[in-house]
Amino acid sequence: MMQSSHINRTNNTYTIAFIGFGEAAQAFVSKMDRSRVQRVRAFDLKLLGAEAATVQTTCAQYEVEACATLAEALYGADIVWSLVTADQAHVAAHAAALELMPDAWFFDCNSCAPHTKQDSAALIEQAGGRYVDIAVMSPVLPARNRTPLLLSGPHADDASVLLNTLAMNASVEPGPVGTSSAVKMVRSIMVKGLEALFAECTLAGRLAGVDQQVFASLEASNPGFNWTERAAYNLERMTLHGERRAAEMEEVCSFLSHLGLPERMSESTVRWQRRLAQSGVQASADDYTAPTDALLKYFNLPNDQEITR
Repeated sequence: MMQSSHINRTNNTYTIAFIGFGEAAQAFVSKMDRSRVQRVRAFDLKLLGAEAATVQTTCAQYEVEACATLAEALYGADIVWSLVTADQAHVAAHAAALELMPDAWFFDCNSCAPHTKQDSAALIEQAGGRYVDIAVMSPVLPARNRTPLLLSGPHADDASVLLNTLAMNASVEPGPVGTSSAVKMVRSIMVKGLEALFAECTLAGRLAGVDQQVFASLEASNPGFNWTERAAYNLERMTLHGERRAAEMEEVCSFLSHLGLPERMSESTVRWQRRLAQSGVQASADDYTAPTDALLKYFNLPNDQEITR
């Protein structure tokens, strides 16, 4: 049930709660203007498992209170950030709706299909909260608090003012909840799809012994794109965050299906993102060759010359 409000409005300070305390939450809180912030709490599912000590240490590093339950994290919070994986976003909204303070802001920054955001918004609004659809429009590193945030929904204008007082980088995309997420979903077809294409191209080139020639040819045709550097960066992103990216692309597939479009390319992107994440390979953003060779070994290539589904 929704708690009675005791938000400290007299000195205009805020209590902030993070649902999920991964890379994005850490990046935001690390440089956020906290002069008007009274306290910051976080709840992450990893606090319930073997990684609890690591998450607690990370929270302490950023002067964030690690909470054992979601209810503890949201108690007294008038700003709630939801930064979980796409497949857990609606679950998080459902759970948060039971604990929200009256008029609390709920910033849903997860990469979900517009209809998923709309379903979550209904839960938060029915609970008396103020739901804002937020699309994170670039990697959170190195921009951190200056990462572009695109807001939509009926509370977007007021939310952008609030966020910018915290030294965030918010702008409004006019329209109902789901508008900014539609921008993000369609953008992700290209961004995450390029990552998958890079992986397929790099692995094939390495396996055939022509990777350097291919990247030299691509650079000659598209100078300044820095193909070898992009190959290394994309492999690092996929091996480190592929599960999260796969969950996002499943939302993209859902969105495309909702639009009546075939989603064959995005379905393949899901598979590539997930397979690289599950490989256990630790890639470096500085060099694509070593992780590519490790991935070929993981896929049992070149012995069978085939990456099976």
